This record gives sequence, structure tokens and C-alpha cells, in this order.
Amino acid sequence: MEEFDAIKGLINEGEIERAIQALDLFIEKNPSCDEAFYLRGNAYRKQGNWQMAINNYLSAIEINPQSPALQAKKMIIDILNFYNKDMYNQ
Repeated sequence: MEEFDAIKGLINEGEIERAIQALDLFIEKNPSCDEAFYLRGNAYRKQGNWQMAINNYLSAIEINPQSPALQAKKMIIDILNFYNKDMYNQ
């Protein structure tokens, strides 16, 4: 989708806030588009906003259980579990 290509470009260029704003507008009009939630999750992940990333991935998975958000969510959970375990080893 052409609109998503532009948003992916914004994310890759580090224009995360602009990408999130564009996705907010898109999701408002298309609340059942799992790819939009997945992309917004990626944008939040790039910001380091783990909670918002997971929330968006969960929304994408709810719409489409086969969404790539499933793997992305698992990756974040693995990272957070690793960091939390690491804190106990200090």
C-alpha cells in the first residue's frame, strides 16, 4: 500500500513522531487494518516505548492472528525478560 510505504520511509528516516501521527489518522479511518497497528508498534519500538509497542502488536494480533506482530511481540517480551533477569545478576 502506497501510504504504508511513505510511513515506513518516515520510520526508517527516524521521523518517528510523524509516522505515529500518520498512523493515528490512518487507524482512525481504518480501525480493522492489522498492518497499521503493526507499523505503529514498530514505530513505538524504535522510540523505546515498549508498552505502546506491545499494545499495538496485541491489537494487530487480535485483528489478524497470523500478523507479523506475533513475532515482534515475542521479540520484545524476550528482550524485556533478558534485561529484567540481568538486573538480578548485578
